[in-house]
Amino acid sequence: MKFAFFSDIHGNLPALEIAIKESGRVDGYIILGDVVNYGPWSNECVQLINSLPDCTRILGNHEEYFIQGRCDGGNFLANEFFDYCYPKFKELAFIQSYNKESQFEDFTCTHTLEGKYIFEDSEVTLRENLIIGHSHQQYNITRNGFTLLNPGSVGQNRQIINEINFMIYDTKLQKADFQSVLYDVNIVIKQMEKMEYPKVCLDYYKNKPLK
Repeated sequence: MKFAFFSDIHGNLPALEIAIKESGRVDGYIILGDVVNYGPWSNECVQLINSLPDCTRILGNHEEYFIQGRCDGGNFLANEFFDYCYPKFKELAFIQSYNKESQFEDFTCTHTLEGKYIFEDSEVTLRENLIIGHSHQQYNITRNGFTLLNPGSVGQNRQIINEINFMIYDTKLQKADFQSVLYDVNIVIKQMEKMEYPKVCLDYYKNKPLK
């Protein structure tokens, strides 16, 4: 059986649609959180995720911000995006049903570990096999006999803004296959301009490197 893992979609509907299409025929989906905020389509992304068959939905920190009605991440830019996106969000009931974690094979799936950004070179002690998101970086690492997988970000790649990252896991082979697809990020930027996002938010997307 094959399962698609998506994380950190961040309101980017075109990227999500491409990720779903490029995943091909899979037996289920695991969403690792942060479907909302930043991009122009938080509502539409939640709706699309809700329509996927055999889909497990994990709570991310940005869902938590929307549920509690405030962004307490201490990041100026995140606050600017939240202040713009949150008042337009209508799908609260759906994200309130997301789970904090879920089991998949011998992995625990959750948005992050101890609320931290875990990168490929981070010093981390694992006590179980984990699949996480949050850091917007793809990796497959082993620490003290356990595996940590991160499929990267579907909607907001922080190294290459026009690259979509996700993962397909084959349970028969017990293998993670990392996927990367390029797309036209100008579709997102033009919609943000149309919706009159704050300049600092637009500049964030416009100034990121492209491939």
